[in-house]
Amino acid sequence: MKLHNPTAQIYVPDNAHIEDALRRVTHLGIGAHQDDLEFMAFHGILACYHSDELWFGGVTCTNGAGSARTGPYANYSDADMMKVRREEQNTAAIVGKYGVMIQLDYPSSAVKSPTDTALKNDLKDILIETRPEIVYTHNPADKHETHVAVVVAALQAIRELKPDQRPQQVWGCETWRDLDWLPDADKVLMDVSAHENLAAALEGIFDSQIAGGKRYDLASQGRRRANATFLESHAADKTTLQIFGMDLTPLVTNDKLDIVEYVTGFIDKFKADVTQKLSKRLGR
Repeated sequence: MKLHNPTAQIYVPDNAHIEDALRRVTHLGIGAHQDDLEFMAFHGILACYHSDELWFGGVTCTNGAGSARTGPYANYSDADMMKVRREEQNTAAIVGKYGVMIQLDYPSSAVKSPTDTALKNDLKDILIETRPEIVYTHNPADKHETHVAVVVAALQAIRELKPDQRPQQVWGCETWRDLDWLPDADKVLMDVSAHENLAAALEGIFDSQIAGGKRYDLASQGRRRANATFLESHAADKTTLQIFGMDLTPLVTNDKLDIVEYVTGFIDKFKADVTQKLSKRLGR
């Protein structure tokens, strides 16, 4: 597999042959930035952690140059941050027992370009080599433009595969916008209650972000706990930590579905629900 950027890296924590490491992947996370996988795709990491048959593979698309930095990292150059963030992501792959960790090393500007197809082509090649059962990526309603660009590239890449090469499930996950607003019937519920210690260990690896001014670790755990508690108003909690996902599988089983219309259809359902409840109370 030849990736577009000569600086891209394929890292195999247990030193298996690269081809074997790619082929064994069953759960693939495709994230924009270093640490996105650990926050949004922990369900897949957890599913594979104690298994000999299931393997998590990670893809990080950008190079980390645009990271926020204060405190001990305030004077780090973009090149310094790129090096630190790459090392942090590979360390997470070791701790999380990933089958393979691929860092594509794109600048965000290239990822967000609607005419640059390099990322889409890299993701297509990765998907062909790994043939995952489940793909975790960003949700298309995320407010971060780079995240939206990554999920669009991922969907486009999958749509170019032969039907028998496509994953069975594709889930868009929470990062820079949660999915609490999705109608409950449309939520993909990912129970991540087990091994809270592993989640904390993985998230704590990214010191460049935490000490650099962003407590993503606390925010992520808070969101998961809130999701579990506020999911149902008239029942005791069934889980302690929950990640919500948007089911993107219809978009890769039916190429005729328009991505924008599919996603905004969920927004229309949310609007209809709010309208109905308010109107009922107002006697309309």
